[in-house]
Amino acid sequence: MPSQQRGKGSVADRSLAGEKPRSGGLFSSLFCCLCREQPEAPPVNNNAPLLVEENGTVSKNQVKPLLPPVKSKDSGKICVVIDLDETLVHSSFKPVNNADFIIPVEIDGTVHQVYVLKRPHVDEFLKRMGELFECVLFTASLAKYADPVSDLLDKWGAFRCRLFRESCVFHRGNYVKDLSRLGRDLNKVIIVDNSPASYIFHPDNAVPVASWFDDMSDTELLDLIPFFERLSKVDNVYRVLKQQGTTS
Repeated sequence: MPSQQRGKGSVADRSLAGEKPRSGGLFSSLFCCLCREQPEAPPVNNNAPLLVEENGTVSKNQVKPLLPPVKSKDSGKICVVIDLDETLVHSSFKPVNNADFIIPVEIDGTVHQVYVLKRPHVDEFLKRMGELFECVLFTASLAKYADPVSDLLDKWGAFRCRLFRESCVFHRGNYVKDLSRLGRDLNKVIIVDNSPASYIFHPDNAVPVASWFDDMSDTELLDLIPFFERLSKVDNVYRVLKQQGTTS
């Protein structure tokens, strides 16, 4: 599978790691937090994610699937769950001259400008994925940031549904995307994500991608399109993913 080095020293990257007193808390409250060394307590609000027991079991009173019934146009298609931050885009509170989008987001009564960079070839990738699959955006970021970003990013209506932080489960300090809660047959579900912690419950369903920050020569999304075109024709994703060595 294609791979690349993580971007180093980018303006957006430094905003995550370099200004803990001012922007670290805001960043972690809004975006998906990557590579946390210390577990955090789950957010205390009406949209708090589901808690998971140490053995990975989820409260049995949560039985409603996250996704609605499959639409007729997507009948028989594989469901591809796609992450947002560091997979399709990278965002920062610090001004970025070449930002593709600037999103105003209110946090604790103050409006902050979020500067969003699109990963190279994300347009071609999303357009083709929307043609081939039932695509679902699934991010551990908050909807008030991720929803307007998705509105601007997804010009083709590739995402049939959008899932945010409250749809994750909180397990050992991480927001995990539990694919078993989607309401889809797992042998026809794939997750595309830069963070292995996000799919720790279902690593055999994952197509990992390298984290992206600001490398404008990156071609990973473009390189993945032929692989997904082949994958769209199979009836069981596990055999193909294992053959391709995409699981870890």
